[in-house]
Amino acid sequence: MKHLSGFTYFCAKMNDMQSIYPIKFKPIFKDKIWGGQKIKSILNMDFGELPNCGEVWLLSGVEGNPSVAENGYLAGNELNELVEVFMGDLVGDRVYDRFGDQFPILVKVIDSNDWLSIQVHPDDALARKRGIGFGKTEMWYVMQADADAQLISGFNKEMNKEEYLKVLECGELKTVMNYKAVQVGDVFFMPAGRVHALGPGTLIAEIQQSSDTTYRIYDWDRVDHTGQMRELHTEEALEAIDFRLPEEVKTPYQIQSNQTSNVIESPFFTTNILQFDQGIKKDYSQLDSFVILFNAEGCCVLDWGDDQKMTLKAGEVVLIPNLIQAVALYPDATCKILEVYIQ
Repeated sequence: MKHLSGFTYFCAKMNDMQSIYPIKFKPIFKDKIWGGQKIKSILNMDFGELPNCGEVWLLSGVEGNPSVAENGYLAGNELNELVEVFMGDLVGDRVYDRFGDQFPILVKVIDSNDWLSIQVHPDDALARKRGIGFGKTEMWYVMQADADAQLISGFNKEMNKEEYLKVLECGELKTVMNYKAVQVGDVFFMPAGRVHALGPGTLIAEIQQSSDTTYRIYDWDRVDHTGQMRELHTEEALEAIDFRLPEEVKTPYQIQSNQTSNVIESPFFTTNILQFDQGIKKDYSQLDSFVILFNAEGCCVLDWGDDQKMTLKAGEVVLIPNLIQAVALYPDATCKILEVYIQ
């Protein structure tokens, strides 16, 4: 491994219970043609000299974009390196058996100052067929939204390949899209194969499979700073698209204050919301998985025993290793956490 020396590796494996701990990672900032300033103005993250920040990747094992640990003696090590060393102690035995050394979840925040392209992602079967790793099923949690913010999720009527190609060729794809208004707290589950786009004025947390494969099918006829249109992926997208009319695009859920509220259960990830204004304790002893805690609102202190604590601010993520069986969370005021794991 690049940073974890042989001696450190030996000590880590001999003293797992003492050595492995909740890990924070350095954010990876990305400017985008549609990006804005909310990651700085709302989440107080400094993205340096970038003209904008469309995305900040908070937890990533994606090739070419690895998250790097920033706290404790493991600081400087990449996420997939840590999975390789600690295996089931970090991610859970069943998760490790299923995914090996690649961390299976990507967590990011997206700030859309303009429409993202209308796009689609492949499912696992198509990704395997094309030799590109995992498919890309995702969910969006709306952290902030302007008054007129909206998104696209699927078509607004039953479609087939022939009808789709006709409206695409005629430049009328926008007319058959399913537009939805968005508000803070909304959750949208986006299964692989569903055509979608995020509209301007929205700051979202995205939980997704570990993939960066996107097939862009329409980009609003815009050009980049060189005057060029971005590449479209018409042929690649055609086999990926699910033409069925979605029954429900916004995920209904009920918040129970100071308790765990389930929002998403899928083969790819489970997501709960913890909304609390008093200390809460979480028992993970029956869970054979890592746990990701993403702070969507407020500020809290994470306590994992023996007077070991860290602060978790809005927009921050911490990875709880499988070996840690219980934690406590203490809010400054009302706090809202997305809790993510694999069942």
